[in-house]
Amino acid sequence: MNLFRICGIQLSVHVSFLLLLAYVAWEGWTAAAWQGAVWTLTYMLALFACVTLHELGHAFAARRFGVQVPRILLLPIGGMAEMDSIPRKPREEIIIALAGPAVNYVIIAVLMIFVRFPAGWNPMYFSLTTAELMRHLVLVNLVMGVFNLLPAFPMDGGRVFRALLAMRMPYLKATQTAVGVGKIIAMAGAAYLLYKGIYLGALLFAFIIFAGSRELQSVIRTEQAAEHWRQFQARLAPPLEAPSTEPPHRVL
Repeated sequence: MNLFRICGIQLSVHVSFLLLLAYVAWEGWTAAAWQGAVWTLTYMLALFACVTLHELGHAFAARRFGVQVPRILLLPIGGMAEMDSIPRKPREEIIIALAGPAVNYVIIAVLMIFVRFPAGWNPMYFSLTTAELMRHLVLVNLVMGVFNLLPAFPMDGGRVFRALLAMRMPYLKATQTAVGVGKIIAMAGAAYLLYKGIYLGALLFAFIIFAGSRELQSVIRTEQAAEHWRQFQARLAPPLEAPSTEPPHRVL
């Protein structure tokens, strides 16, 4: 569902996001009636506002390098900035990847102007107050910033890892290596969260494996098309410009 545009970028939410809000409101209601429902809904909406800002960090950095970002899509497991391409220059990909977590740390810095953590604060036991909500927003932005830097492609840390590899090896080989490492990390994370009964988190790791495989296939198709074009171009004079065959990419 399309919500509104931010600097020309369409902000959309998947319909399953409404199910998440309903579940969160129900959990809050069962814990503390209407006050609990209002608090948990407010917290969830604030959390996804931070997710949106994270994705806008990617989007604005990408625009600096001429990459178009038509949409940001919010899902129950997070957000995705949909880009028409990913720069092949490692420096540009690193900047775009790190822009998202950098936004989370800026949010933390701003919140810490107003937030105070009492001695012995336990995030598992909290009061339904604005101060407590802001403390949890500090915590969730810290988790978001650190988690996204895991070298699990196509997460931000995985893209930085791929870009560093691409400085020393062909782009396809760098992508294959980053995806392989990302799958190992994601499978380990999913197994641990399933053991702990955190099923939504395990679903996120499963999506990371799926998204990494999809992007690897995209890079393979692009490399194959480029090689076919080079062979065709070698038979022609003057040489022609190769058409773009790379499909849209999504940055987590």
